Amino acid sequence: MNAVDLGVNLFVALFALLDPIGNVPIFAAATAGASLRQRITVSAMICGFAAVFLGFFFFTGLGLLQFFGISLAAFRIAGGILLLLLGLDMAREDFLKIFADADAVTDAKDVRGYAKRRFKRLIVPFAIPLMIGPGAISAIIINAGEAQKLGAAGTASSLVAMVAACVVTFVCFACTGPISRILGDVGMAIVVRVLGLILCALAIQFIIAGLGEAIPGMFSIGVTAPYPAGSH
Repeated sequence: MNAVDLGVNLFVALFALLDPIGNVPIFAAATAGASLRQRITVSAMICGFAAVFLGFFFFTGLGLLQFFGISLAAFRIAGGILLLLLGLDMAREDFLKIFADADAVTDAKDVRGYAKRRFKRLIVPFAIPLMIGPGAISAIIINAGEAQKLGAAGTASSLVAMVAACVVTFVCFACTGPISRILGDVGMAIVVRVLGLILCALAIQFIIAGLGEAIPGMFSIGVTAPYPAGSH
């Protein structure tokens, strides 16, 4: 595998794991009432954080987890628990009210102030672990090992892939205005609740996979990997 292939593979993996298209309705709900400039600024802050966070794990990788004595299995379980809590909130409660900001309209001119408040509110659990979860971090760590074999070219291609994935995510989030207008409050509530149910199931799958790694033989392969690659 050359540097170009490595970068393309990482971009495809991160695009699937960050899931910008699937997260658009959630971001739209969390920034309901915001102006275009406010939404773009929040998008830039979240995606900029994602790029820095992924880059940090690319260069530190397993060393950081080893320093704190944390296994990937434990990290996967913790991420699954956070995702489960978020999914329950989305499925049971009014997600729009949870993230509501009464000053979104009145502070239309205070773009930076609004963006900072939204960023602090969305950093957990939206940016982490919904966008950047155990899967994304694992992919980055694995890619870092392959990039080392290719030297500077591998590192450069990987960094370009990470930045490209975050830029695409930014574009998707910045274009949430038309989606929120088309769906309306009722449509957004329905979409968020359905996504909450899916997120709960995904969280349980993360926890099961983590427990399967921590305790080999605890679950059958059909539970930890229900749809093996190549099966249809």
